[in-house]
Amino acid sequence: MRFNTRLPAILGGIGLLLAASGIYGVIAYFVTQRSQEIGVRIALGATPASVVRLILGQALRPVALGAVVGVAVVASRALASQLFGVARTDPLTMAIVVATLIGVALLASAVPARRAATADPTRALQSE
Repeated sequence: MRFNTRLPAILGGIGLLLAASGIYGVIAYFVTQRSQEIGVRIALGATPASVVRLILGQALRPVALGAVVGVAVVASRALASQLFGVARTDPLTMAIVVATLIGVALLASAVPARRAATADPTRALQSE
């Protein structure tokens, strides 16, 4: 692999890791702040799957919005000069990028969502 392609690949990987760690941190903080609410939901009969769905749904909304805005910006003429060897409206490339970003966000959100789903409702309710 040549240096000209290795450097952007490394920088892209670092950016993806930073995005994943940021999403993980925000969702973990979000779950911690809402532990009492999640405990009440579980105590009232929410299934672990519904708690995971709630957390993942709230985590993926901003990611999906960002993906749509990102595709719109790339598809516009503003970044056309920055794309080399790829058409700005290449659907396969856009689909791969969006799927990768959503997959990384799903993985980063899954750990806090699973932790929230397995939380003990009595401990969450006694915390305050």
